[in-house]
Amino acid sequence: MNSYRHRTLWMLALFMLAVMTGIGSLAYTNYLVDILKEEERKKVELWAEATIIINSADTENNLEFPFSIIENNTTIPVILTDEADKIISSGNFDAVRMLDSVYMQDQLNRIKKRKDPIIINLGNGFINRIYYKDSIILTQLIYYPYVQLTIIILFILVAYLAFRSSRKAADNQVWVSMSKETAHQLGTPTSSLAGWVEILQERHPGISITAEIGRDVERLEKITERFSRIGSRPALKKDDIIPIISRTIDYLKTRSSSKVQFIADFDRSKQIIAPVNAPLFEWVIENLAKNAIDAMEGSGVIIFRAMENGKTVIIDVTDTGKGIPKGSFRKIFDPGYSTKQRGWGLGLSLAKRIVDEFHSGRIYVRQSEPGKGSCIRIILKK
Repeated sequence: MNSYRHRTLWMLALFMLAVMTGIGSLAYTNYLVDILKEEERKKVELWAEATIIINSADTENNLEFPFSIIENNTTIPVILTDEADKIISSGNFDAVRMLDSVYMQDQLNRIKKRKDPIIINLGNGFINRIYYKDSIILTQLIYYPYVQLTIIILFILVAYLAFRSSRKAADNQVWVSMSKETAHQLGTPTSSLAGWVEILQERHPGISITAEIGRDVERLEKITERFSRIGSRPALKKDDIIPIISRTIDYLKTRSSSKVQFIADFDRSKQIIAPVNAPLFEWVIENLAKNAIDAMEGSGVIIFRAMENGKTVIIDVTDTGKGIPKGSFRKIFDPGYSTKQRGWGLGLSLAKRIVDEFHSGRIYVRQSEPGKGSCIRIILKK
């Protein structure tokens, strides 16, 4: 649970860093945009004053300065109109499309909706208007923080995926090594126990408990085999899942509290065939059942259902436990997630890995209600 919480906090911190960086960049860029907008308006006003000077001046006066003001405007798109908003001239638009009167009229209409014109008073009741829009540089600056924020988020996402991939690979390696070592350590005492069971059966054939001890030893041998196979791709073969589920129920029933009721809500005489690895799939059912017993705190009902639906096989494990909050439907399958004080939180994670990766199926919380219980569903391809 702690490792899961730490990972969640790390992801949240990365996200908040990206948001704060984006907000800071956006605020500063908007500040610069406001300054540049004001500067561009002043340039257009100066351009308008230069136009007035040229239109009203005698040819004997020196017009070099006002002409230079007009010619130096090479970035701000402008349209000069008469008092009826008929286009007189324009500048800094696409050189080819400026010859298209329809295009220029459309540009004028768009600018009208965004900015107020600058009025040029020609005297004697005559006026011209200058319409202008933001320069290309200013437009690019407006969108820059959004592009920057997108790049930051993508960078953090890629970094997170790379970290997650490397972490998962390392975790898998540790898990495989630990599993093989566990299988190795279990092998010797399990073989020894099997030998002692044979001696007990020979010397005391009438003791019924010997058979139960034998079943536990067989279970230990299966567990040893499961751990030894982790890290290698298990072989699947078409098998009847009804006996697999039934064996798990019968085994757990005699080793659980009498307050736990196991109900097999399916026809044990019917066959449901699916490609599975029987030892691993038994492990899945066992983990789901043990998780249900923990959720019920040793008292309640577990219902096992198995059915066919077209090209799929559906297995439901339903309990009357404390339920799962909706926000944790996916989290319960994450390694390290556990609500218990003891345990590594690997049972459901292992079940999901066996179903999803090894059997190409799905396992998920079908429904759950706090205080009433949960239903976990497995879907396999036939």
